Amino acid sequence: MPEVRFEVRWPDDTTTLCYSPSSTIRDAFTPGQPYPVADFVRRSQAALNLASERVRQRYGYACSSAAQQLSDIERRASHYAADPLATVTVVRFS
Repeated sequence: MPEVRFEVRWPDDTTTLCYSPSSTIRDAFTPGQPYPVADFVRRSQAALNLASERVRQRYGYACSSAAQQLSDIERRASHYAADPLATVTVVRFS
């Protein structure tokens, strides 16, 4: 599985380095494109759940790292839920 790391810029201008066990995350986001927080969470859920399912198909078990990354994203995003103008940007993939 091609692991992918992706740098995310949050509405407060801080960045975090995130992890996906599969390249499915590349299909969900365009680097430099801002996404409303709720949309970013939905896209992250779809991509990381698909990535985890790919791990399950290949190895017989879900990817706990993808689940943890999704949990981290959801927790962080909840801080900005009250601001309808808040956006998240995937800065780059590596």
